[in-house]
Amino acid sequence: MNLFRLAGDMTHLISIIVLLLKIRTTKSCSGISLKTQELYVIVFATRYIDLITRYISLYNTMMKLVFWGSSIAIVWYMRYHKVVKQTYNKQEDTFRHYILVIPCFVLALMVHRAFNIMEVLWTFSLYLEAVAILPQLVLLQRSRNIDNLTGNYVFCLGAYRALYLCNWGYRYFFEDHRVRWIPWISGLVQTALYADFFYYYIKSWNNHELLKLPA
Repeated sequence: MNLFRLAGDMTHLISIIVLLLKIRTTKSCSGISLKTQELYVIVFATRYIDLITRYISLYNTMMKLVFWGSSIAIVWYMRYHKVVKQTYNKQEDTFRHYILVIPCFVLALMVHRAFNIMEVLWTFSLYLEAVAILPQLVLLQRSRNIDNLTGNYVFCLGAYRALYLCNWGYRYFFEDHRVRWIPWISGLVQTALYADFFYYYIKSWNNHELLKLPA
């Protein structure tokens, strides 16, 4: 494992901790898209199904369980916790996230490394993760003020994928020299979707202002 992979995993873990911290301490999920969180449950369920078929390492297994389990916990809080669910912005979180699932699955059936169940599901998870942040970004654009914890969560989530791009580049040049078009292109698309958010996040941080995205 190289430094970029480790940094990406840790940044992803920090993003989850920040989100759970927000929900647990404030008893609020205001500004958080349930649609995005539900998409992440699907992403991790289809990507980490290999937990039942192969063992790579303790670190790998633990990280997969943490990411999958935490995504389920977040959705549970937003849907069923008697206090938290009342703070969910249902009227603003209106992105039709189901329209992302079917095209991503069809694309995975057409473009994949190998035509078998595990590979198609893994590829589908990459395609879906690339666009899963869209409901969250749309919700933030509709919000007048974005609280610090929500902003930090989305920033860490975007930074994690950017670090994974560096990881893939490092592996290509210094390790196995394998071309990985599917994760490369998916990662580039996913990182590009964060570009506008990154700009306004850094701008607000430099100017000590509340984070706002243009409508």
